[in-house]
Amino acid sequence: MSYRGRSVESIRRARLRRHGGAANGRLAGFGTVDSVARRGILTLLTVVACALAGCSAGATGSATGSSAPVTRTATPSSAAPIPSIDLPPTGATPDYQLGGAYPAPAGVGIVVRDGTAAPADDVYSVCYVNGFQTQPGELPLWPDDLLLKSAEGELVHDPDWPDEVIVDTRDAEAVAAIVSPWIDGCGTDGYDAVEFDNLDTYTRTDGALTFDDNLTVAKILVAIAHEHGLAAGQKNAAEHTAQLHADAGFDFAIAEECAAWDECRSYTDVYGDAVIAIEYSDSLPRPFSAVCADAATPASVVLRDRDLVTPDDPAYVFETCD
Repeated sequence: MSYRGRSVESIRRARLRRHGGAANGRLAGFGTVDSVARRGILTLLTVVACALAGCSAGATGSATGSSAPVTRTATPSSAAPIPSIDLPPTGATPDYQLGGAYPAPAGVGIVVRDGTAAPADDVYSVCYVNGFQTQPGELPLWPDDLLLKSAEGELVHDPDWPDEVIVDTRDAEAVAAIVSPWIDGCGTDGYDAVEFDNLDTYTRTDGALTFDDNLTVAKILVAIAHEHGLAAGQKNAAEHTAQLHADAGFDFAIAEECAAWDECRSYTDVYGDAVIAIEYSDSLPRPFSAVCADAATPASVVLRDRDLVTPDDPAYVFETCD
């Protein structure tokens, strides 16, 4: 998914401002990650490996609960306590603001914004991070060896988003080293959670990447999010929801068009009420009122315009079930 409605140069500048530009080692696509960052990633890799081997009890908690945020404590290692993690408030109305930030509409309790924007005030805030393919204008943030290439040496682009290049997730540690500062920025800025987009890139690579490649990256990214006290949201790969929750440790899901594609139960069967559903006005095969009345629809659902524009744009769509 692209950062809809924003210039690619403004996105690039925001990323570089947050993380120190080209001086911040490999983050800007030059050289290698500084030793402190690499030690942190290696520590997290050890934590993940230990957790998978049964070295610790792991995370505990429930994906369902009252209208107040549910607290989940994740403890992947005994080296240091992990901050408590709040899940999205059950049944709260969401807004998806990737096309530009604006004050949350009345009645909204969850707002998702791009990680280069500040979190919304007085609501549960989710930070959008794309850990599996590049965003428009962000190629300089990725070293060339982490961009997937065809047998002919050409960059592999997402066919639906041709200005986005798929990241080569076969080097999980190196991918995590790039994304880790973005997650850190989400925590520093005061977000409650992080959404990891494009978990399903392996389906667009003609077999060059596998689900296991992306799962390995996801495990590390979720561990980093938990270390910063952030809940981790699954995005895409509905058919692997149970494994992504159990093995990677995702806490909730953001389900785009699950009603349109009849996939909502794939998420709610695993995460219960901890599912945020986003439907789009240009692709819904039935009236939104019918979606709201459907028992399979998650309690937190919103209808938005495809480009996620701001309210001052004539194309703006925002409709809830209330």
